[in-house]
Amino acid sequence: MLKNTAPLKGEITIPGDKSISHRAVMLGSLAKGTTEITHFLQGEDCLSTISCFRKLGISIENTNERILIHGKGLHGLSAPSEILDCGNSGTTTRLLSGILCGQPFSSTLTGDDSIQRRPMKRIIDPLSQMGADIRSLKQNFCAPLSIEGKKLTGIQYNSPIASAQVKSAILLAGLYADGGTSVTEPYVSRNHSEIMLAHFGAHVTCTEHTAAVSPEPLLEGRSIKVPGDISSAAYFIAAGLLVPGSELLLKHVGINPTRDGILKVARAMGGDIQLINENAENGEPTADLLIRSASLKGTTIGGELIPTLIDEIPIIAVMAAFAEGTTIIKDAAELKVKESDRIQVMTDNLRLLGCEIEPTEDGMIIHGGKPLHGGTVDSHKDHRIAMSFAIASLLTEGPVTIRDKECVQISFPEFYEVLEKISGSSAF
Repeated sequence: MLKNTAPLKGEITIPGDKSISHRAVMLGSLAKGTTEITHFLQGEDCLSTISCFRKLGISIENTNERILIHGKGLHGLSAPSEILDCGNSGTTTRLLSGILCGQPFSSTLTGDDSIQRRPMKRIIDPLSQMGADIRSLKQNFCAPLSIEGKKLTGIQYNSPIASAQVKSAILLAGLYADGGTSVTEPYVSRNHSEIMLAHFGAHVTCTEHTAAVSPEPLLEGRSIKVPGDISSAAYFIAAGLLVPGSELLLKHVGINPTRDGILKVARAMGGDIQLINENAENGEPTADLLIRSASLKGTTIGGELIPTLIDEIPIIAVMAAFAEGTTIIKDAAELKVKESDRIQVMTDNLRLLGCEIEPTEDGMIIHGGKPLHGGTVDSHKDHRIAMSFAIASLLTEGPVTIRDKECVQISFPEFYEVLEKISGSSAF
């Protein structure tokens, strides 16, 4: 028997998309004039991006309701007087590195313990091919990174991995390069950078697996309404599907096809999801998502679907644990180098709750349908792990305690309050 959780009911406004919030600050800072951002994600990662650009001489007003960025143009950044602290944000670290490589000054980027373990060789190599002087100060291809601004040359880069952060770092460096720059990926990764670069006035072309940008564009300030983050919506998609009798309406969620893998997987597992009020803003498609509970079954997830749901795999693993049958997740070795090794962490924690799960080199095999009990799980200060096990706790036979559960501040500061509201429980 599942834990006796009352059906989840309600309407939820999902926080702003983290990827889009980062990029709006970055391109607003590089544009001429004022950029206004609404529904910006006020999470720690995105606030790290604001902090870094302020240190680079950009005036940014944050009233919570909106962000006003007084951009100085492509060549308007100033040399920072201190080290740029990216906090826990891989997006800030990698994308900002691409921008800084083309500046007429030197800079140093660092971050928290997690960032100082995450791989940066994947951007150091292509940026160096463009003529950048970017080095790991620890000699381990991780942050802190020392960057000496140089004149860059455009390249045609064949990326060995599908990574929006790698692609974006190269394209942003390409704004400062001599000649065009392109990135070809094995599968298409999320394309928010390409959409937003075009929205601000850059010349961007995309064909199949390749994105290209022309140098020295005139970027102009824009108004941007950030859609709800589908990665944050994923936890409530899972909750609404798993808890019997539930019905949730998730408002104004981004459904960019390079990010909507969670919807495809949920439907493949038998989920009941309707898209309502489909729209598009700033080139980004959005919709309200109506989620109703359903009996889920196992499925196989891999290939080109993986880049469209890489951040959602922890919560998909939770869905699989409660679904009937076996779920196979493959081609997802990238999970090992996220905020934590998400393959190992999800395996250890789900096993602790009684799930039958096997880790593989590039994913997991999850044998679902067996009741799970309570216990104490370790988030490893990974926000997506913490939120996934908060959802699992709705369905376990005993309470689940999550170590370092406050790490949700990184991407979804109000997560527990929203969960308490729709579940009627104050156990979180």
